[in-house]
Amino acid sequence: MAHPSGSKLMTMSDAIGRFVRDGDVLVIEGFTHLICFAAAHEIIRQRRRDLTLCRLTPDLIYDQLIAAGCAKKLVFSWAGNPGVGSLHALRRSIEKNPDRPLELEEYSHFGLVARFCAGAAQLPFWPMRDYRGSDLPAANPLIKTVTCPYTGEELATVPALNPDVAVIHAQRADASGNAQVWGLYGVQKEAAFASDRVILVAEEIIAESVLRSDPNRTLIPGIIVDAVVCEPWGAHPSYAQGYYDRDNDFYIEWEDISKDPERLATWLDEFVYGVAGRSEYMAKLGPERKQRLTASPLMSEGVNYGF
Repeated sequence: MAHPSGSKLMTMSDAIGRFVRDGDVLVIEGFTHLICFAAAHEIIRQRRRDLTLCRLTPDLIYDQLIAAGCAKKLVFSWAGNPGVGSLHALRRSIEKNPDRPLELEEYSHFGLVARFCAGAAQLPFWPMRDYRGSDLPAANPLIKTVTCPYTGEELATVPALNPDVAVIHAQRADASGNAQVWGLYGVQKEAAFASDRVILVAEEIIAESVLRSDPNRTLIPGIIVDAVVCEPWGAHPSYAQGYYDRDNDFYIEWEDISKDPERLATWLDEFVYGVAGRSEYMAKLGPERKQRLTASPLMSEGVNYGF
């Protein structure tokens, strides 16, 4: 349950239990940076089903959700294990599941960004030039064309994307959900504004006075946030700038884990179903990994907001 006095703080279990439902259109964004694996693991533990998963780069996080049987459809613009190879659970769900293959809806990177932008702006579609010479419109009938009323030019269009729920990971937030991000942004802001419900996960919770002292870092306003979860190391094996590095070894390890369905199932049993939450997950990974990935301080110089 949320805390009193306007606070939206709750546990990850409560946030997923209240705001992620079977059949939802779900987006967990973060481009290399701030990908909320902790939320995905809780969705798996709570055995959500028939989700439509949306993401520019459905890398390991969606491979795990697909392997656990949570997904019926994938809306994406690139799929793979970055720098390593394929997503083997994803491939098996398409190539070796003839009775109920995973549905696919593919765009270019900017095509999917444009869908989020239209959704965030409450527009029905977004015009673009990106599909000239591409075969994607032939594969995706939702990519259409419109004639510009000013120039007469024919432009491609993509429909707005308005997910049921977005999970956004940030470095820090206050208890009301005002969240600050630095480093790579990706499309977290657009995904949050486009979605009906927003779960905000932060590495740490800070006082509102601290947040207001550095307002330009605030990417997500609390007014659109439904739940706030404090989850240190919640983005592992991706990274959180200033907190911990990307666990490149894990991405390499996932290649062999995901190739073998039995080994993948064993991994899920041990590291997802077999733990109560993120702190137990990190403990199972061992102190050496945590020590190796923890960021050393490298402070940015402050600015003068006075007048």
